Amino acid sequence: MRENIIVLDFGGQYNQLIARRVRECNVYCEVHPYTISIEKIRQMAPSGIIFTGGPNSVYGDDSPQADPEIFKLGVPVLGICYGAQLLAHQLGGVVATAPVSEYGRTEVTIDDRSGLLEGLALGGREKTGCDTPDNTIMWMSHTDYIREVPEGFRVTAHTPVCPVAAMENPEAGLYAVQFHPEVMHSLEGFQILQNFVRKVCGCSCDWKMDSFVETTIREIREKVGDGKVLCALSGGVDSSVAAVLLSKAVGKQLTCVFVDHGLLRKNEGDEVEAVFGPDGPYDLNFIRVNAQQRFYDKLAGVTEPERKRKIIGEEFIRVFEEEAKKIGAVDFLVQGTIYPDVIESGLGKSAVIKSHHNVGGLPDCVDFKEIIEPLRMLFKDEVRRAGLELGIPENLVYRQPFPGPGLGIRIIGEVTEEKVKIVQEADAIYREEIAKAGLDKSISQYFAALTNMRSVGVMGDFRTYDYAIALRAVTTSDFMTAEAAHLPWDLLDRVTTRIVNEVDHVNRVFYDCTGKPPGTIEFE
Repeated sequence: MRENIIVLDFGGQYNQLIARRVRECNVYCEVHPYTISIEKIRQMAPSGIIFTGGPNSVYGDDSPQADPEIFKLGVPVLGICYGAQLLAHQLGGVVATAPVSEYGRTEVTIDDRSGLLEGLALGGREKTGCDTPDNTIMWMSHTDYIREVPEGFRVTAHTPVCPVAAMENPEAGLYAVQFHPEVMHSLEGFQILQNFVRKVCGCSCDWKMDSFVETTIREIREKVGDGKVLCALSGGVDSSVAAVLLSKAVGKQLTCVFVDHGLLRKNEGDEVEAVFGPDGPYDLNFIRVNAQQRFYDKLAGVTEPERKRKIIGEEFIRVFEEEAKKIGAVDFLVQGTIYPDVIESGLGKSAVIKSHHNVGGLPDCVDFKEIIEPLRMLFKDEVRRAGLELGIPENLVYRQPFPGPGLGIRIIGEVTEEKVKIVQEADAIYREEIAKAGLDKSISQYFAALTNMRSVGVMGDFRTYDYAIALRAVTTSDFMTAEAAHLPWDLLDRVTTRIVNEVDHVNRVFYDCTGKPPGTIEFE
């Protein structure tokens, strides 16, 4: 069995980032709800376990608790934020409301570098921006704190507000940090996770994408046997990688269905067909379904974002069912679901950020034996690496991300054919100018969205009352956190001028400066 770290989710907003950072150490990692059975944990034979943060107080009556048997497995445990307080609370320490809460970038003093914090803050100001080499910058987000550590633990870091910023009991294999090492704002947080994975858990850190591809192809062949497979192909990175992966595994048993739901980018339907259709480089059984009006009719009058997502997801499935019946018995449906889709659609007790059309949007009854999601446990950059391993050209692998619900979630409020046309034209101009500026490779994702705001403007000698377009551009490594890209003003000026002059019914253009969190990358 391969080395693996499991992350137990106690409702924290950064749980997926912890898994992402562990995988950067070349160790396989999955997120599971804290309610997972101890028997299941034993079966997984983890090299280490990480407790996430969470919104509760550990001493509350209804607060989530860890199964005490976890501490008897002989497996190293790292608690982060709520997870740190949980270790203290369940093992005999004292957790209480802090006299002063700490949020954001915080200077932490390292008291002991002999264990989990080895190698931290040795560079002083040059490395951390702190005045002393004993200090480093970490991201805090807590209102409770550990007031007394359990027996056998020693304090390894503190702040002026938090007397126990980190603690550990190496003999028992138990470690805890009050801050969040997984976020990019914690300057040396990745070093802590590396120390835990490599030095504490003893992982060899040899998990690579080529082994994932080989293993997945073998598992798909075993699962499918001589069955028929239908793949939902959107032309985006995720579904394209899934399609080629399935093609490598089962060949002609695979049929790829591309649904043009009328919510694609300008000319995208034809571009997808050119790549994956009968004249393209791939040997796929490719079927294009033009269902634009069908989706417009379903979305008429609908304004609530979650409802729009679910409608689009269900209609996708219905189209697939119909196509499956046309080609005969189909046993499996393949989707390009990736790990952020799963996490954001809700895992265990975590909050649902947004339902993804191929996760939270699935209808209750699907007319297939089983749904196969070969990329379900991968993050976006891992999907791209898998695509390169499969021999997919770089220009396809690094294509701009596009959500399954398409422009339906880049149009605030009701979706109409007229609004789709507006946002298609504006988005095409924006992407063209980004490419001309040579920024298309350095920006992780960028697009135009149509707001539901209408305002008075003047064009020529006439009064207008038209829509506002919002431009979005972000930089990110994992699509779980992101920062707004600092685009040159002259670029934004050119884009604005072109959109207002070339796109009907638009008289204003805004630029979205919000990061993730608090926003999401998409608008709905």
